[in-house]
Amino acid sequence: MSVTANIAVDIRGILAGVNALGKVAFDFSAGRITPIAPGTGAGQADRMYSDRRTLAASANEDLDLAGGLASPFGVAAQTFAKIKAILVIAAPENTNDVVVGGAASNAFAAPFDAADNKVKVPPGGMMLLTAPAAGWTVTASTADLFRIANGGSGTGVTYDIMILGTSA
Repeated sequence: MSVTANIAVDIRGILAGVNALGKVAFDFSAGRITPIAPGTGAGQADRMYSDRRTLAASANEDLDLAGGLASPFGVAAQTFAKIKAILVIAAPENTNDVVVGGAASNAFAAPFDAADNKVKVPPGGMMLLTAPAAGWTVTASTADLFRIANGGSGTGVTYDIMILGTSA
C-alpha cells in the first residue's frame, strides 16, 4: 500500500462594514496545501487510518497508534511510528464537545506538550494538527494511546477521524 495525499486548509472571506467615509470591504484569505507522497521520509506517509465513530454519553476510547488500528482495507493492527497529520471533525448534530487528548496512561502527547493536555472540538467544529516533515513519534507501550472522549453526559457524540503517518 502507498499513501498519496494533500493536507489542505483554506479560509477566505470579506469583512464588510461602514466607517465615516462610507462602505468598506476587506478581502482576506489564508491557506496552505501540503502534498504528502508515498514513503516514510519528510513529506511522506505509508499509513492511514480513517473512521466515523460514536461515543456514548460520558464515554471515552483510547485509539492504539502502535498496533490497534485497522487500515481501510482491513489490515489489522497497523503500527504507526510517526504521525504526520490528525484530523478530527465533530458532527454538527452533537450536543457535547469531542475532547481530544489526555489518555490516563501511555498517552500520545507529542502534539499537546503534556500528557494531560486536551483540545475540545465543539459540535460542527474540527481540529487539524500537522507535522508533515518530521512527524510526531509514537512509542509503543509508553506513548501510543490517543484518547477521544465525549465531553459531557446525556447524549452521545459522533466524530470523523483521519490519521496519516509512517511505519518507520
